Amino acid sequence: MLLAIETSCDETGVALFSEQGKLLHHLLYSQVAIHSPFGGIVPEIASRKQLEVLMPLIKKLLNETGVSFEKLKGICVTFGPGLIGSLLVGVSLAKALSFVLKIPLIAVDHLQAHLFSIFLEKEISFPYIGLVVSGGHTALFVVNSWEEYLLLGHTRDDAAGEAFDKVAKLLNLSYPGGPIISKIAEKGDKRAINFPRPLLEDNSFDFSFSGLKTSVLNYLKTHSEFKIEDICASFEEAVCEVLVEKSIKAGLKLNIPRLVITGGVASNKRLRELFYEKTEKTNLKVYFPSLSFCTDNAAMVGIVGYFKWKKNIIDGLEKEPYSRAIFKKFSF
Repeated sequence: MLLAIETSCDETGVALFSEQGKLLHHLLYSQVAIHSPFGGIVPEIASRKQLEVLMPLIKKLLNETGVSFEKLKGICVTFGPGLIGSLLVGVSLAKALSFVLKIPLIAVDHLQAHLFSIFLEKEISFPYIGLVVSGGHTALFVVNSWEEYLLLGHTRDDAAGEAFDKVAKLLNLSYPGGPIISKIAEKGDKRAINFPRPLLEDNSFDFSFSGLKTSVLNYLKTHSEFKIEDICASFEEAVCEVLVEKSIKAGLKLNIPRLVITGGVASNKRLRELFYEKTEKTNLKVYFPSLSFCTDNAAMVGIVGYFKWKKNIIDGLEKEPYSRAIFKKFSF
């Protein structure tokens, strides 16, 4: 059995995999209700809550599957990127269990876990274009194999999910902003307001959403009357069009016909619709994980951990967690 742990931010996730790589069970504890009054994640509160709930969640997982600690063959855990306090909780416990049980410790990168989360449900041929889009990350990759994934571009300022949260705050909406904006947008006119599509340079696969957020702020300052439904719909459409256009452009330019869209924002209904609409008349095929595997979870950590465990790619107890990731860049 392989135990997987995810504590990169405010979600606490645990999962159990069989020795054949089958997901047996996974659990997730969300802190959304705790951080909602603050309009965003408070790192100190997040890490303290991780410390409080992680071990009981692991015990619950093992109890519900009838597995004892002695049956574990390895432990995989998110080492970064993320909030360093939260990461330390998961990594420290994983190291302790690895030491006491004398089983391998396997470090998993959070973005790598998102990129390969699709394999929890589908077998995708390599290579593919992978878009990780969430509250903390917006990055585009060429995924050549389990061991090689190269960065095409990333956000230069706000992540897409972060932009949703900040615009929601401007509109006095609750946190997290993505789901509430998306719900209100369903009743609005997505062409009512021509917010900018920040595509940056034509030869770049980077993203930028800070200017779009500022555009919404300026609109609110200069219009005493407005329909919040139209603002939400127009803003959501601008974000989605940028994400879709960049991803499709990468697939066509590199002649890679598979697009895999992952991360929390990948659960956005309009984003999924737009990807299907725009790829319908191309040779591109787009894939999304199930909604439960879009958000941070331990199952995606486990699928990468299982691959590393089979390849005997293990780590020592001296390895430290990291808040920022450094990826090899794709060379044109």
